[in-house]
Amino acid sequence: MAMHDITIRGAGIFGLSIAWACVRRGARVQVIDPHGPAAGSSGGVVGALAPHVPENWNPKKAFQLDSLLMAEAFWREVDSAGGGSSGYARDGRLQPIADDHQLALAQERAGSASGLWGNSAIWEVVPATGAAWEPASPTGQLVRDTLSAHVHPRKGCAALVRALASRGVTVVTEGADEGRTLWATGVSGLEALNTAHHRQVGAGIKGQAALLDYAAAGAPQLFAVGLHIIPHADGTVAVGSTTEREFDDPETTDAQLDAVIARARAAVPALAEAPVIARWAGVRPRSRSRAPMLGPWPDRAGHFIANGGFKIGFGMAPKVADVMADLMLEDVDTIPEGFRVEDSF
Repeated sequence: MAMHDITIRGAGIFGLSIAWACVRRGARVQVIDPHGPAAGSSGGVVGALAPHVPENWNPKKAFQLDSLLMAEAFWREVDSAGGGSSGYARDGRLQPIADDHQLALAQERAGSASGLWGNSAIWEVVPATGAAWEPASPTGQLVRDTLSAHVHPRKGCAALVRALASRGVTVVTEGADEGRTLWATGVSGLEALNTAHHRQVGAGIKGQAALLDYAAAGAPQLFAVGLHIIPHADGTVAVGSTTEREFDDPETTDAQLDAVIARARAAVPALAEAPVIARWAGVRPRSRSRAPMLGPWPDRAGHFIANGGFKIGFGMAPKVADVMADLMLEDVDTIPEGFRVEDSF
């Protein structure tokens, strides 16, 4: 008789979140990762949980909205179970507005956000105040939204590991498949799928980011000059990231990160003298469909895939966890259009 109902291979954000969702429903779960928790791209430093713009609505944006609204309760429960902090905070976001065209577009989006987001969050245009923690804005106007949140990726994964341990589940480096098996193995999983199919199913995209020594906890995150600028609760600010389709070394940082840091300091003068205390590089899994890849593994009975989180894995995780727990434990399929494994084949 099998000791486990569910085997999860991969202890990144998808694997750990799905394990937690299954454990909460009473399943016997084992998590296996030869490299340990958050060893891949889930061990980054940025952790922006930021919505897509409220227009041209589609299943991906609707799924993300649901997940972002689930996040506060999800992380609160995880933190409570494990007795620590994931660094989750929903403090909103500010974005500069470059010109009159972008200003008109931002004002239109305020109306569409009201219809699409309802009473759950606000997207609005506000005047810049000149405060230290604001991005420079050529128009003197900013987009402010109250949906954006953030989590510290490493602390979020550590919080999930503690929560699972409180239910008797530890991450192990090896073990046999028992029960239904989920493959949440990131870039290596995409590479294995690529080898097995006639065209590329997904690819790894390198990102580089940095942590600066600057205390702005409780302030909104910023999105400026194409960068996420995240004030973590521990007195650091994360800036990132690059998007590198071609690279030689997946784990080294270089002049591209230096440029990211310089851009962040120029956009937010408060960061001009903030020391760099950590540099990070990693490769994030992006599916061919550019949406998370979820569902049964075709032609492999009893096996499932959750992959392709790319830059939005942490934001999608609460909803992904519920959908995959529904599927693996109850045979209830609520995977949205564009998210199926076959959509990337």
